[in-house]
Amino acid sequence: MKPTIHCFVPYTDEEQVKATLDALKACDAVRHITLLATNPDSKAVADCDIIHIDSLHSSATMLTIAEQAKDDFILLYTKQNTLVPGYLALERMTRIALDSKAGMVYSDYYTVVDGKKSNAPVIDYQEGSLRDDFNFGSVLFFNTADFRKAAAGIDTRYSAAGLYDLRLRLSRIAPIVHINEYLYSDVTLDNRKSGEKIFDYVDPKNRGVQIEMEQACTAHLKAVGGYLEPVFEPISFDRGEFANEASVIIPVRNRVRTIRDAIRSVLAQKTDFPFNLIIIDNHSTDGTTEAIDEFKDDPRVVHIVPERDDLGIGGCWNVGVNHESCGKFAVQLDSDDVYADENTLKKMVDAFYEQNCAMVVGTYMLTDIDMNMIPPGVIDHREWTPENGRNNALRINGLGAPRAFYTPLLREIHVPNTSYGEDYALGLAMSRHHQIGRVYDVVYLCRRWDDNSDAALDVNKMNANNLYKDRIRTWELQARKALNK
Repeated sequence: MKPTIHCFVPYTDEEQVKATLDALKACDAVRHITLLATNPDSKAVADCDIIHIDSLHSSATMLTIAEQAKDDFILLYTKQNTLVPGYLALERMTRIALDSKAGMVYSDYYTVVDGKKSNAPVIDYQEGSLRDDFNFGSVLFFNTADFRKAAAGIDTRYSAAGLYDLRLRLSRIAPIVHINEYLYSDVTLDNRKSGEKIFDYVDPKNRGVQIEMEQACTAHLKAVGGYLEPVFEPISFDRGEFANEASVIIPVRNRVRTIRDAIRSVLAQKTDFPFNLIIIDNHSTDGTTEAIDEFKDDPRVVHIVPERDDLGIGGCWNVGVNHESCGKFAVQLDSDDVYADENTLKKMVDAFYEQNCAMVVGTYMLTDIDMNMIPPGVIDHREWTPENGRNNALRINGLGAPRAFYTPLLREIHVPNTSYGEDYALGLAMSRHHQIGRVYDVVYLCRRWDDNSDAALDVNKMNANNLYKDRIRTWELQARKALNK
């Protein structure tokens, strides 16, 4: 007997859902279709059941789907757009799910915007794919028996993290499998550039959602043996001898428009300790080198052009940190950005001693190139709590800015020689054993402009970045599980 599929589709009105229902009904394997309506006055349409739900992503909805599912597989469509399955696509999902014994499969897809079809490839799921915003596309295809097993373990009712919680539980039961084939078309309504989307997860209005996601992720880490108790190795700040208490590190390549602002913001710092500025000029060709040379008469400025030509941002950091003039603490400043005022450096250094930490993360404000605040404004990353920050760090996609490090430890760990995710990898590694300190004053202005490295990435570059960060999470989770054993 051929396996059958029960489809669950978000529903607002008949017009919104008609084309999707027609496409699903054309598939022989689809036996049942249930509409998921958040409007209590919504009425069912022909040949479909209707369930009134509080939210598509709630635990209550997951439990209801588990209870109502009548077929071998569950197809959950997660958008209120038009779904167009490819030819025999649902049969293909069924076959791969059976062959791989997957608890869930998902696939590459097409987006259709204003009649234009574009490829929307997604990435493989792995142990470290812990982000709650992992992109599976809009079609989630579950083995019903595994879905029910995962739902049976739900012990916390979430309003927003229910689907995320179920996915994590399912990953402990059966594989989550990516089908590298374009199996359906979807219409996307979010036309913002990638650089505008990347801060959604820290939008202050989503704070309540983030707390739920953190709770679900923490429970998962405990279940898989990757959770770390809030016990930290103390730091003794007497390792080595340093002429400077702090060094600001700026890796730069071709930022002639912004590098002078960055340098001036460092040299304006007021401290009660000696500091310097180490600029690693990664073979600039646009006049950046000459712009840096304008400050050569200031003895605090150390201008390094590395001999190597294979350095990413992380490699430049290693050059700066291992330079003989590097101070006891190394403090980050990107060449696009500036410190918020003349007190940033002192606040960051003071935090090391006050909180006995190996790394300090500050608070920043998003601005335009002219330093006018832009939405969502202040980013404080309050998920970095002493109680659970290093666990929740495996879920979030960034650590905040500026970042500062105790140099002797940084010289031991080393920074990955990449130009994306290197700071995240470093923060995870340091937090495995040591406390991460926090400064909640706005001490940094993160300037968004057209030449930012993440301003408008194409889907392949975004996927490469996300895959790498998931790899970092996987390696760190494996290390933490081994540490706990």
